[in-house]
Amino acid sequence: MKLLLDENVPRQLKRDILDLGGIPHEVYTVREKGWNGKLNGELLKLMLADKFEVLVTADKNLQHQQNFNTYPIPVIVLHTYRITYEFLKPLIPRLHELLETELPKGATIIKG
Repeated sequence: MKLLLDENVPRQLKRDILDLGGIPHEVYTVREKGWNGKLNGELLKLMLADKFEVLVTADKNLQHQQNFNTYPIPVIVLHTYRITYEFLKPLIPRLHELLETELPKGATIIKG
């Protein structure tokens, strides 16, 4: 599965996602793709054009800002008190479980 980590997600999570084993994933960060500063709609268009399958973000408002009929892509929202590596890392096992299922289009929230 080809995943994009939004720029608000600490890049260290990429290593944790790749280290999970099981189904192999291609994981890229927004910075690696050169898409820093792109607005959400533009970012989703770029993702679809580049054949990404899932966006992983900590943007809790994305689900209310985008029409997922226009951008039919699953988005996993990591919802924690703080958007830091220490707070987000414990959500990785649940992220891994989700990635092994058929994800619905639009936002799926993982709360920590």
